[in-house]
Amino acid sequence: MSASPQASVGTAATASPLLEGRSLFCERDDRVLFSGLNFSLHGGELMQIQGSNGSGKTTLLRILCGLNSNYEGELFWQGTPIDEDRESFLASLLYLGHRVGVNKILTARENLRWSCALHGPVSDRAIEDALATLGLAGYADIACRNMSAGQQQRVSLARLLISPARLWVLDEPFTTLDVRGVKALEQLLAEHAARGGAVLVTTHHALAVPCELRRLNLDSGGARAGAGNA
Repeated sequence: MSASPQASVGTAATASPLLEGRSLFCERDDRVLFSGLNFSLHGGELMQIQGSNGSGKTTLLRILCGLNSNYEGELFWQGTPIDEDRESFLASLLYLGHRVGVNKILTARENLRWSCALHGPVSDRAIEDALATLGLAGYADIACRNMSAGQQQRVSLARLLISPARLWVLDEPFTTLDVRGVKALEQLLAEHAARGGAVLVTTHHALAVPCELRRLNLDSGGARAGAGNA
């Protein structure tokens, strides 16, 4: 079954979009995932990509991040084709994939220091504060292999608090989180948008965020904007 979604722009938080896709087309194993897909994401916006398993949510995110070149269409970052300004785009991007992005042999501190190295050094205090915000105070020097799956996911999510990236692209970030972790992450997403950042997220979780939430549904063939915590 194919999907041909068209995202409505809605009320923009900034005058022009940070990220824009035009006429995107992708197929996998001779099956069309999406065709004629147009969307725009502005600073200050949170967009949830929805769809059933196999609808192309992860594929779309990987295309946007430059990890999948098997598509047709155009992608723009701040009005410029991404291929013409990829360095600037990547410097503004933080992508957290479906799998927990931690080395289980390393400690939480070592993982975060390594993952942030491309953007410059990060202080021990910043790392400890980020972990504490996500409920991992005192875990900085514990090897991730000695943590639960949910704790490992929180270590990965701590990158959100110490990265300067303006665009967050998150694939199923709520997986393995408990109720407290879910609420903490929802708050982080809303705060990032409030600061002018932009968030693209895939999740089957019913988001309850204190900000406007736009949705792009790859099953229903459309997108809608609405309050996340109405």
